[in-house]
Amino acid sequence: MFRARFFTACAMAVSFPVLVMAQSVDFGGLRADKTAPVEVTADSLNVNQESGQAVFSGNVEVTQGDMHMKAAELEVFYASDKRTEITKLHATGGVTLVSPTEAAEADEAVYDVKAGTVVMTGKVLLTQGDNVMSGNKLNVDLSTGAGTMDGRVRTLLKPAGSK
Repeated sequence: MFRARFFTACAMAVSFPVLVMAQSVDFGGLRADKTAPVEVTADSLNVNQESGQAVFSGNVEVTQGDMHMKAAELEVFYASDKRTEITKLHATGGVTLVSPTEAAEADEAVYDVKAGTVVMTGKVLLTQGDNVMSGNKLNVDLSTGAGTMDGRVRTLLKPAGSK
């Protein structure tokens, strides 16, 4: 009996890393075409010509290609030499970022348009189909789909075929 338990324990120990690797999570759905135009709609807009900033408030929606972001407020930063070129977006107040295959929620998000990166912070929740991840900070490269989640990460992975 001891031998059977020992064999079972060894088999589980050897197969566990394989199961974990098979359930890896990819951020590939959070990709964007950074050459696509950025469209912003909101209830109001306040522009400061001197600082090169614009603040959209109330029911803010941002679209770039297949990526959609919603927030309560959005600060838009323009290049100092080109007042029509957006360099950064800073969204606050219940931010959601949605792609065709994934959705992320957080307290705030910073989108660096030139670098093609998004950093979401504060109670981050990422949903990929049935898989869910939560943490304090999500960094995603929208060109490659590579990303990291930091700050007491919790993951719920559903194996293929599970209900």
